[in-house]
Amino acid sequence: MLEQLIEYDKELFIYLNNLGSETWDGLWLVITNKLSSIPLYVLLLFLIYKKLGWRALVLAVFVVAAMIAFTDQISNLFKSSFERPRPCRAEGVMDLARLVAPRCSLYGFFSGHASNSMAAAIFAGLLLRPYFKNLMYLLLVWSFVVAYSRIYVGVHYPLDLLCGMTFGGLSGFGFYKLFNYIFKKYIA
Repeated sequence: MLEQLIEYDKELFIYLNNLGSETWDGLWLVITNKLSSIPLYVLLLFLIYKKLGWRALVLAVFVVAAMIAFTDQISNLFKSSFERPRPCRAEGVMDLARLVAPRCSLYGFFSGHASNSMAAAIFAGLLLRPYFKNLMYLLLVWSFVVAYSRIYVGVHYPLDLLCGMTFGGLSGFGFYKLFNYIFKKYIA
């Protein structure tokens, strides 16, 4: 059963990865670059400041830093524990894939990019939901695009992304609850 699921995962990766073309490679490299999301993060922090005040902003910076460190380190723990080779290093896959990424580390289960972007989307979307009703949807679309970019550039399987986004969503919700607890108890 698990072997069949992994085989489907490989086939879906090869299909999705090969949909790309050199024309779009540059755009997807920008999307997958972690620094490309900084303007969005700055905008979200500004909105938190405008709607909740400077104390909430300071707390949000600390909570988000802890959340990203948490999701990133758990992702690294899973990678070193499961040792699932990335598609760009896997026999029988790397020869069929388009590697667009400038580098390819060893292991990929689960995706830190997918986890971090989903955690940020859920956290900010929930925190700002009373003020911006559709923001959550936009942030979820952004998170899915970031996750897909990892398939496009050839470094993650779809299951790496699905598990990363699931973990990130749960983490974002948990850190949102932590933020609310601290804010209500010590700041508000």
